[in-house]
Amino acid sequence: MSAISETSELPAVFDGVKLAAVAAVLYVIVRCLNLKSPTAPPELIYQDSALARFLLKSCPLLTKEYIPPLIWGKSGHIQTALYGKMGRVRSPHPYGLRKYLTMPDGATATFDLFEPRSEHCTGEDVTMVICPGIANHSEKQYIRTFVDYAQKNGYRCAVLNHLGALPNIELTSPRMFTYGCTWEFGAMVNYIKKTYPQTQLVVVGFSLGGNIVCKYLGESQANQERVLCCVSVCQGYSALRAQETFMQWDHCRRFYNFLMADNMKKIILSHR
Repeated sequence: MSAISETSELPAVFDGVKLAAVAAVLYVIVRCLNLKSPTAPPELIYQDSALARFLLKSCPLLTKEYIPPLIWGKSGHIQTALYGKMGRVRSPHPYGLRKYLTMPDGATATFDLFEPRSEHCTGEDVTMVICPGIANHSEKQYIRTFVDYAQKNGYRCAVLNHLGALPNIELTSPRMFTYGCTWEFGAMVNYIKKTYPQTQLVVVGFSLGGNIVCKYLGESQANQERVLCCVSVCQGYSALRAQETFMQWDHCRRFYNFLMADNMKKIILSHR
């Protein structure tokens, strides 16, 4: 009788283990996909002004609730992986001319220049001077997509290639891009101002590029001449605070620290 009771209890134990395993997997999926996060409109922080009111009126999307794609849309990890590795379906390839500028210390700065494919809605000549994110350049998919859209809307685009980021451009001085150096971006802007004396500028920076463009505009009032506005996209405002965040394991943040460090090591070693 004891043998019969033991064998009848074993399947129940195994079923309990299976249910616990399934529950654990479901919990991990829900946490990783961030499925419990509620959707909401963006939080807007701005000073009441004529420009702010114009932007809110022109961009009603800013006040609408963001509804992400089903299943994976709430997970920043999956969005980053999909777009960072796969990119857009049929990502555009805008045609531009690569320009080379020799810096005072012998470094060779490069940027790509893309002419507009239609007339600007105001009828004026407007150039976007664009600074990509960390270790990025004009050949990255998000930059190509942005430039293609800007060209179609009548903007000329000048995109800085961070010093040392392009694999086929050798360094000509013993330095590469840094978190706060504005020399190459300033040289690109000066080239645009001299070559197109009639153009107005829209300054755009992505991530690390946002820090560089804001620092550039604040270094000298002369740098703000002919600048209509500055747009900083996903800028990290404090490197020290960000360092603390990237050292945390919560939400797998420290994993990105390894990825970015490995990418920087590859760039440095490619120029050794």
